[in-house]
Amino acid sequence: MQKLGSDLQQSALALVEGETNLVANLANLSALIFQLIPGLNWAGFYLWDESARNLVLGPFQGKPACIRIRPDRGVCGKAYTTRQVQRVDDVHAFTGHIACDPESRSELVVPMLWEGKCVGVLDLDAPSKKHFSAAQARELEELMGKLMPLIWR
Repeated sequence: MQKLGSDLQQSALALVEGETNLVANLANLSALIFQLIPGLNWAGFYLWDESARNLVLGPFQGKPACIRIRPDRGVCGKAYTTRQVQRVDDVHAFTGHIACDPESRSELVVPMLWEGKCVGVLDLDAPSKKHFSAAQARELEELMGKLMPLIWR
């Protein structure tokens, strides 16, 4: 898969500029990512709910999804607990994968880090195996690092 280039980064940063509402920003970011990264069947966010001690579905694009994910389950849970990007070439080979959409074959999850804590994750799914490259994972991790000070206040 190709590199994402500066289009996504520039568009994302411009999209959130001056807007302080988290839900509005995440909704627009999920739409932008879904539009600009070819071949996705799901793009969205899960946010940490401290009182429930799990990730809760946030703004997204795609089919309806799992609402709550425990931190010990799935690719999102692993990204949350390890605070590291998870790039899975074949989700069916991933122990503990949560099949919200059985058509998804590969997944990329980027933790949302703020002040030393993981406050959520960006979750991307694709219907083809090996859809996400290591370069894309690095680019999205970098993008989230730049976006967090703008969207998480």
